[in-house]
Amino acid sequence: MSLLLRSSTSHLRRHPWQLVFALLGIALGVAVTIAVDLAVGSARRAFEISTSAVAGRATHQITGASTGLDEQLYRTLRVDAGITAIAPVVEGYVRRDRIALQIIGVDPFAEAPFRSYAAGQGPTSGLAPLLVRPGAVITSEQTAKAIGVAVGDSFAVALAGGTRTLLLVGTIRPADELSARALENLLIADISAAQETLGMIGRISRIDVAIPDGPAGTALLERIKARLPPDATINDTRARTLQVTQLTRAFSLNLTALSLLTLMFGMFLIYNSMTFSIVQRRGIFGILRTLGVTRREIFRVVLTEAAVVGLVGTLLGIFIGVLFGTQLVRLVTRTINDLYFVVAVRGLYLSPITIIKGVVLGIGATIIAALLPAYEATTAPPRNALTRSTLESRVREMLPRLTVLGIALLLFGGLMLIAFPRLLSVSFAGIFILVLGASLLVPGVTFVLMGALRPLLGRTTGMIGRMAAGGVAATLSRTGPAIAALAVSIAVGLAVGVMITSFRNTVVEWLGNTLAADIYISAPGFASNRSDVTMDPRVIAEVQNTPGIAAISTYRNVIVQAPGGAPVRVLALHFAPQHGKTFRFKEGRPENVWAAYRDSGQVIVTEPFAYRHDVHVGSAVTLLTPAGAHAFKIGGVLFDYSSEQGIVFIDLAQYRKWWNDGGVTSLAAFVGAGANPDTVIQSIRARTSATQALLIRPNTALRKASLEVFDRTFAITAVLRVLAIVVAFIGVLSALMALQLERAREIGVLRATGMTPAQVRMLVVMQTGLMGLAAGLLAMPIGAGLAALMVFVVNRRSFGWTLHMELPPGELGQALVLAIAAALLAGAYPAYRMSRTPPAAALRDE
Repeated sequence: MSLLLRSSTSHLRRHPWQLVFALLGIALGVAVTIAVDLAVGSARRAFEISTSAVAGRATHQITGASTGLDEQLYRTLRVDAGITAIAPVVEGYVRRDRIALQIIGVDPFAEAPFRSYAAGQGPTSGLAPLLVRPGAVITSEQTAKAIGVAVGDSFAVALAGGTRTLLLVGTIRPADELSARALENLLIADISAAQETLGMIGRISRIDVAIPDGPAGTALLERIKARLPPDATINDTRARTLQVTQLTRAFSLNLTALSLLTLMFGMFLIYNSMTFSIVQRRGIFGILRTLGVTRREIFRVVLTEAAVVGLVGTLLGIFIGVLFGTQLVRLVTRTINDLYFVVAVRGLYLSPITIIKGVVLGIGATIIAALLPAYEATTAPPRNALTRSTLESRVREMLPRLTVLGIALLLFGGLMLIAFPRLLSVSFAGIFILVLGASLLVPGVTFVLMGALRPLLGRTTGMIGRMAAGGVAATLSRTGPAIAALAVSIAVGLAVGVMITSFRNTVVEWLGNTLAADIYISAPGFASNRSDVTMDPRVIAEVQNTPGIAAISTYRNVIVQAPGGAPVRVLALHFAPQHGKTFRFKEGRPENVWAAYRDSGQVIVTEPFAYRHDVHVGSAVTLLTPAGAHAFKIGGVLFDYSSEQGIVFIDLAQYRKWWNDGGVTSLAAFVGAGANPDTVIQSIRARTSATQALLIRPNTALRKASLEVFDRTFAITAVLRVLAIVVAFIGVLSALMALQLERAREIGVLRATGMTPAQVRMLVVMQTGLMGLAAGLLAMPIGAGLAALMVFVVNRRSFGWTLHMELPPGELGQALVLAIAAALLAGAYPAYRMSRTPPAAALRDE
C-alpha cells in the first residue's frame, strides 16, 4: 500500500492540470451548494433571531384578528383573572432612510420575565428611560450607528405614508454576539408610545405568555383559554418559526435542487478525471498485478486518492461558497422581502450543518464518481490492463447495458412523479433520476450519431472529418461523460429559461387581465408585492372627489387567522362596475361567482390557496372573526400569481360586517372619458400631499413594478444556471485536455507521416465541434422534457400555479449554438497545444 500510495502521489504531481480540473469540479459543485444553503439559512436565521428577540422567553402568544387585540383583554387577564406571567406587545415596522426598523412597544413593568433588555450593558441601558419622554425609544449601539442617531437625538421615521418623530433615550450594549444580532434594526418603546407611533391606539399586537411545564402549566393554559374572546387564540411560539419555514420551503428547495445539479455536473468531471488517471496508469497497474498486488489493494488506493482529492476540493469549495454566499445572500434576502416577510441580514450564518452537508456531498460525490473507474482498474486481467484499447472496448460493450439502464431510470423517475403527486422532495428526486437516466443514454446516442456522421463528413471534409467523428466514438470513456455533462447542463439551462419565459408571459397576461383600472393608489409599505398600510380616510375622500375620476374600487389587504392559528391573507374588495370582468377563473362561471360574491357572502380563493388546502367550489374556508370561527363558502377559484400561499377574496361589505374594520389599503381608480390619466394623477398628488404620502401609479407603471419584482425573484436562478454551464464547460475542457495527453503518440505518428499543424488543429476543432453538436442535439429533447416537468410538475407542486408553457424555436436554436460554442471554446487551447507538440516528443515513451 505504501508503494501504491507513493505511485499515486507521484502521478498527481506529474499531471497538475488533471488534478486542477478534478478539484475545480468538486469545488464549484460544493461552492454553489454551500452558497445557496448559506444564503437561505442566513435569511432564515436572521428572522429566527429577530423573532426570538421579540418573543423572549415567552412559550405562548395570544393573537387576534387582523387589527390585533383590544388592550382591555390584557387587563382582564392580569387584573380580573390574576394571571401575572403575561406581557403585552405592540409591533410594527418603520423606515429610517432605506433601513427597515422593527419597533416593539412593551410594558416596562411586565418585561422582566420575558426579555433581558434591562440586563444590557452601558450607561443608558434598561427600560426606565422609556418612561421619561413621549416617543422615547432605545436600541442597540450598532443600530444607532447604522441610522446615524446618538442618545438624546430626535429623528424622523417613515410610516404609512407619513412621518413620526422619535427620541433616542438610551442604547443597549449586548453581552454577546448572538444578542447583538438579535437586536439589529430593533427599536424598543413604551407600549403607549408604540401605539401612538403605529396608529394602534387601544389595540395591541399580541400578549406574550410564559407557561410552565407540567399540570400547573396545563391548568394555566385552560384558564387563559376560558377568558379569550372568540377572535383570539393562544399558540405555541414555535408555531411561528414553523410557519416561516413552510413559507420559504418551496423557494429554498428549488434553489437547493439547482445547486445539487451543479454538483452532479461536477461528478461528471470527477469521473472523467479519475477514469483518465487510471487509463494513464494502466501499464503500471498491469505490472503491479503481475507482481502480486491484489485487486483490493488497487481498489483501496484509487478510492483513497479520490477521497483525498474530494476532501481538498470540498475544503476549497466551502471557502469559495462562503465568498459567493456573501453576494448570493443579497439576492435571497431581496426575494424573501419581496415575497414572504421583512428580514434584515447583516451577517452570514455558517451553521455546522451546512459545513457537514458540504463535506458529505463533496467527498461522497467524489467517491461515487470514482467507484466505476476504481472497479475498472481492479477487474481487468493483468494482460488486458497492459493493452491500450481495453477500456474503450469495455465501454463499447457496456453501451447496450447503459442504454437499458438509462431507459429503466427514465421509467422509474416518471413513476415516482406519478405515484407521489404532492411530495415536492420526491418530485425533485424523480427529476434527478430522469436526468441521470438521460445522461446514461448519451454515450450510446453519441456512438450512433458519430457513426451516421462519419461517412457524411468523409464526403464533405475528407479524411480529417472521418477521423474526427471516429475519434469521438473511439474514446467514449472520455468524450461520453463530457458530452453528457455539457448536454445536461445546456438542457437544464434551456429548461430553466423556458420555465422563466413561460412564467413571465403568463404573469404578463394575468397582469393585463387583472390590472384593469387606470390608476392604482396605496400608502408605501415594506413589501413589494402587496400593500398592507391603511390609507387616511381624508385621502380617500379627496381621491373620490378629484375631477376626472369616474369610479373607484376599494381594497383592504389583511392577515387573519384560521382556527389553528395559521395566517391567511384576505383581500377584501369593493369592485367598481367596470372592474372584475376580466378576471379568469379556474373553477366557477364568472357571472355566478360574482353574483354570489356580492349577494351571498361567498368568497373567492386563488388557485394556490385551493391547491394547498385541497378545496374547491362548494367547499368552505374557516376564518376567525370577532364573533368566532366562521365558515365561508367558496364560490370560485381564481387564477392568481401574486402569492404562492394563496389569497381569500371577500366582498368589502362582508369583511366589514364580520371584522368591524373600516380601513382601506389601496384604491383602483377609473378615469372618465376624455380625462387624461397623467393630469388626474397630478391632481391627486396636489390634493393629498399635505395629508399622506402615497404611491400613485398608472396602470403601466404598476405592471412594470410587478415585473421588476418577478425579474428580481428569478435573478438568483439565472446565476445558478450560468454556474451550472460553467462547470460543464470545465468538464469539456478537462476531457479535451485528457484526450490531448492520451493521444500524444497518435498525433505524433500523424505528424511524422505528414500531417501539418493546421490539419491537427482542424482535426481537434472538428472533434470538439462534433462533441458540441452531439451535446446540443441531445440537449434539445432533454431540455424540452425538463421544461415541461418544471412548468407542469415542479412549479405546480411548489407554488400551486398553472402556467402556459411556451417553447420558442429560438430557445432550441440558442441551446444548440451555445453547446457548439462552449465545446469549440473549450477545445481552442488543446488544439493549439496538440498542433505545436514536436513529433519526436510525442513519440517518446515516458
